[in-house]
Amino acid sequence: MIKKITILAVLIVFTACKSHKRTTNTTSSSSTTAHKSEKLEEIHTDNGDVYVLPEDSGEFVKFPINSVEEYIATFAEIAQFEMKAYGIPASITLAQGILESGAGRSTLVKKTNNHFGIKCHTGWKGDYDFHDDDEKGECFRKYNHPMYSFRDHSEFLSSRARYSFLFDLDNDDYRNWAKGLKQAGYATDRKYPSKLISFIEQYQLYKYDAYVRNAGYKVTRTAKEYEVKSHTVVKGDTLYSISRRYFISVDEIMKMNNLKNSNLAVGQKLVVKTLKK
Repeated sequence: MIKKITILAVLIVFTACKSHKRTTNTTSSSSTTAHKSEKLEEIHTDNGDVYVLPEDSGEFVKFPINSVEEYIATFAEIAQFEMKAYGIPASITLAQGILESGAGRSTLVKKTNNHFGIKCHTGWKGDYDFHDDDEKGECFRKYNHPMYSFRDHSEFLSSRARYSFLFDLDNDDYRNWAKGLKQAGYATDRKYPSKLISFIEQYQLYKYDAYVRNAGYKVTRTAKEYEVKSHTVVKGDTLYSISRRYFISVDEIMKMNNLKNSNLAVGQKLVVKTLKK
């Protein structure tokens, strides 16, 4: 019998606002026991609902998945909750989870509950573990429960300038979302969009987008404020390293600065866009 990983039991949907924020002291560790994750706070949807991720038990929870179909049945509900709150198509979230986690069966996801291949990046204060990816021994975020990985995926896409244009798309336009993720640099695989689209159409994941929209949720992205800054090129800078620092794509940096190639000079001033804090 397919397990619902108790998401229905622990993801509580509220129809009235209720403060439920928490603060934790998270200590980074590569041990097999994960520490409590951050950013677990109430989310207000456009329809006035509020849902809250439950308190982290502090225990690393494993969920054996045996097939793509079981992965979809297990995580479709949380993908729809995230779509209601953030506007990211549930079909895209599920397809990325299937691809990035090997449908919940990859070595990385078994060690970390990281379903989206999100690396530590600057500023990550949660738990982590190391895994060979593009390079040997890279740092990946670690979560006690998959639901925290799904939430962090939503936060990751909605809080970085390089993905901001995606939220101007309809949240059932999975084809352009898939292409946009590749354009923004989520993955280096040139076939990344076609792989996501293939999963969505093969397993009819688009129906989960329709469920959310038919329920009356026409989620629009919460406006994020960005600011333009000046970056002075120093020795060792590349367009790629600068793009990672400010979370914008190389193409966007080139367009903003009318660059014809990737050559940079020490002392050169570049205009960049970053999320206002």
